[in-house]
Amino acid sequence: MINDGTRTALLFLFLSLSSSACTSGGMTGEETPNDTVVGPEIRAKQIARDSLIVDTHIDIPYRLSEKMEDISLSTDGGDFDYPRALEGGLNAPFMAIYIPARHQAIGDAKEFADEMIDMVEGFQEKWPDKFILARSVSGVRDAFEKGLIALPMGMENGAPIEGRLENLEHFFNRGIRYITLTHSEVNHICDSSYDSKRKWNGLSPFGRKLISEMNRLGIMIDISHVSDATFDQVLELSDAPVIASHSSCRAFTPGWERNMSDSMIRRLAGNGGVIQIAFGSSFLKEEYRKYYYARAREKEAFLKQNTLEDNHPSAAKWLEDYNRELSFLLADVTDVADHIDHVRDLVGISHVGLGSDFDGVGATTPKGLKDVSQYPNLIQELLERGYSEVDVEKVLSGNLLRVWSEVEESAAQ
Repeated sequence: MINDGTRTALLFLFLSLSSSACTSGGMTGEETPNDTVVGPEIRAKQIARDSLIVDTHIDIPYRLSEKMEDISLSTDGGDFDYPRALEGGLNAPFMAIYIPARHQAIGDAKEFADEMIDMVEGFQEKWPDKFILARSVSGVRDAFEKGLIALPMGMENGAPIEGRLENLEHFFNRGIRYITLTHSEVNHICDSSYDSKRKWNGLSPFGRKLISEMNRLGIMIDISHVSDATFDQVLELSDAPVIASHSSCRAFTPGWERNMSDSMIRRLAGNGGVIQIAFGSSFLKEEYRKYYYARAREKEAFLKQNTLEDNHPSAAKWLEDYNRELSFLLADVTDVADHIDHVRDLVGISHVGLGSDFDGVGATTPKGLKDVSQYPNLIQELLERGYSEVDVEKVLSGNLLRVWSEVEESAAQ
């Protein structure tokens, strides 16, 4: 039996503990102590898990056209598969329907594009519990709510349009929601940043018609790969914001037309558009870009000296050894953040996003961003640089989805 003295002592102890709990914040089983601090690494993973991440350029269709793999499972090669996308928090990878320039000469660009779209549709058909096609901003958000990976599509190289506006509508109906006007060579639409031939000095007459028709249908105009003159003319003609689906800042690669100059980024922002930062090391670092083009020349000399074709195993071994020797030049996750910083400082946080070019730039992806499982590393870097979570989420998807929504609204009007 508890006597009065013991009862009094227990009551005093209970009141003391209750007072202490109230002073420290009054915890319940569902609350976290106020002095608990979540570090940037853990917070970055939480943001990747809880936020919508859009990457506007993943070259998985072309990769699988060369070597088919089951991307619903972990794959040995490449940068993208379902398990790695889940790990990295990737919710909406734009499937790049890439049309190599050789198909312009062959004359089968439209046929090849349709085959690539068929492949992407097959991802949903084979794995409906993992992937779903997305043709609108609402479609991307619905997929996110359902826990599925949305698969919007963008066409890299407008060659399949073949000078016929009805083909543009055909590809819109098949789900294409942005078109990179050209790729490595001039085509019937415009000049390319990679091609010294400037046939049109910007847009062709058909290309000018195409801009207004893309606005009418609600297809985002992508100015990655185009010449500077083409960019200027697109901005003059487009009534809707435009995007650079996978480009970076020319300030880090002086004179390289494939990236965007500061004046172009300012004009893009003035149009309401967004630059989606590409992850390839040659886009990010001038030192690597110089090496990359030197490597191409040295490889050509090696093939010629040894009378080898480009696809010979010895050529692949030479390239592997060369890349290994110079791997120290690769960019890393901080370089990607530097480009994001540059755009933010130039035009504000609302005009930059992610367009990795995963599966399109091979072994040149940065250290810490080698595949789609590693977006949290970039998020952590941005948090450590003082970015707010609101601004991080703008970079991850908010800015691109805003532009896409405005393109949809402009078409509806």
